[in-house]
Amino acid sequence: MSKEVYIAGAAMTAFGRHADLGMQDLAQRAVIDALKDAGVPKSQVQAIYASNVYGGMVLGQVLMRDMGITGPALYNVENACASGATAVHLACQALKLGLHETVVVFGVEQLTKLGGGTIPLQRNDYKTELYAAQGMTLPTVYAMRGTRYLHERDESPEILAQVAVKNRSHGARNPLAQQRTEVSLEEVLGSRPIAEPLTLLQCCPSAVDGAAALVLTTRLPLRPGPAVRVLASAVQSGHQELGCDDILDAEITARTARLAYEQAGVDPKDVGVVELHDAFTIAELLYYEALQLAWPGEGAALLRSGETALGGRVPVNPSGGLLAKGHPLGATGVAQMVEVAWQLQGRADGRQIEGPKIGLTQCTGGGIAGVDHAASAVHILGV
Repeated sequence: MSKEVYIAGAAMTAFGRHADLGMQDLAQRAVIDALKDAGVPKSQVQAIYASNVYGGMVLGQVLMRDMGITGPALYNVENACASGATAVHLACQALKLGLHETVVVFGVEQLTKLGGGTIPLQRNDYKTELYAAQGMTLPTVYAMRGTRYLHERDESPEILAQVAVKNRSHGARNPLAQQRTEVSLEEVLGSRPIAEPLTLLQCCPSAVDGAAALVLTTRLPLRPGPAVRVLASAVQSGHQELGCDDILDAEITARTARLAYEQAGVDPKDVGVVELHDAFTIAELLYYEALQLAWPGEGAALLRSGETALGGRVPVNPSGGLLAKGHPLGATGVAQMVEVAWQLQGRADGRQIEGPKIGLTQCTGGGIAGVDHAASAVHILGV
């Protein structure tokens, strides 16, 4: 019989530039705080799942060594931006099967070490190298989606900028977010052009460090307050694109979301809080529809209605999202779940949503040539 999986502890560091801290400092701080939050001694940890993209081999063992958490199985997980969410997925599978009772999942990244700019693409794919030589980096791919969206939906660039305005407003309330300054529509549109129609403030920061951690268990958590359960955990990979492709069809995310809703036995209208992968403003609009928060073609109307802002029916990215909170790749998927767990427990100080019972996180990874995305992960949490 499949076991229930609970989030017993959740913690994260502030996301930002941490020139005075190493990756060990960040990861250990998040793990220690998550264990403390759960009231679980490190001796009870039976397995560790460590997510990271650019840190190198056996990173998890290196980061946990000085904490004295050595001996249990430790799995290093890399799945591009979906690394953290994939690590959670693998941990949930092991817990449901009864292989472990209590595990730690953490994600960490130090992108400031890369010097800023667009993040490096993989160097082991001839097709990606061919595309990149023609200027097909992630910002330009999302810019193409943005241009097509404005054309097909008869919208102006202001609709894209409104996503940044909303999420920066949310981030201003989050003490752990990298960007904590509200911006106006005019400031977003007037910021430095990156790839038309996207401007600088419509792209998530690429120079950011941070870590996040969860304690997952099949035991009823000790901490007071509502117990947060993992109702669904789904991960999918992208289909090969053959011939003409609709770049506004977030197929992999829609497919993964359908699996998650089916697992959880919930309807999209039941979701009360969402953390999604807004690496660029256009992504949030596309994911409204892929996650069935809006009908096809009605994502812009949902944004304009105010229902995805704090105080609305289904606040999206109350943490500030990737646009404001930041996007340290290996930590992002875990941090999304930290935020939703805090929201469900009433612990999101300064940005708390009123009484959510169901939350959803969505993360994609690896915009490789020839597929929609390399990976997509959707988790549904509930109390």
